[in-house]
Amino acid sequence: MTETIAGIAIPDSPMVKDATALVQDVASELVYHHSRRVFLFGSLRGQEQGLQYDPELLYVGAMFHDLGLTDKYRRTDQRFEIDAADEARRFLHEHGIDANDADTVWAAIALHTTPEIPLHMAPEIALVTRGVELDVLGLGYNAINDEQRQAVVEAHPRPNFKNQILAAFTNGLKDRPDTTFGNVKADVLAHFVPGFKRGDFVEVIRGSAWPE
Repeated sequence: MTETIAGIAIPDSPMVKDATALVQDVASELVYHHSRRVFLFGSLRGQEQGLQYDPELLYVGAMFHDLGLTDKYRRTDQRFEIDAADEARRFLHEHGIDANDADTVWAAIALHTTPEIPLHMAPEIALVTRGVELDVLGLGYNAINDEQRQAVVEAHPRPNFKNQILAAFTNGLKDRPDTTFGNVKADVLAHFVPGFKRGDFVEVIRGSAWPE
């Protein structure tokens, strides 16, 4: 029987079940519940905006978007979003999804912390960002109704979520601070990692190898 939360049907294909099992296996409860909320909130925003999207692709994008914070999939030489995007594309290829759709999910994950740009792209890309923005930043909070929000949070609770997600970001990024240059995660390290010095775009230009 298809699971439905806040009027949103959770896809129940083998691929979706495998995606759920993978995230439950490697991620904390915090990341698992957050990722499911991202799918549900993204779907609700898509419904509100009248967008046509592939729910399975949106589900994988939402569920995998923070895998770069997990011990299994995190690296230290690139942005955590790319860690997750690369794993999602590999997973989708293994499940027979064509390259174009896999690249759409890759972009949805890779761009989910980049303001505004994803919202002008394919619906699956835009809605991963919409879901993240609603759950983490409260953007679009009133675009869905109280009953919908309550149903989502009852299914996937968020106790002390604000502090816990900030701690998860800090832990996942503190040993690759340079990867936060020019993106919103630099703010996290500036707050929570003593001695962190954010990169300065102006100084990068002034200090480049060009002689003038």
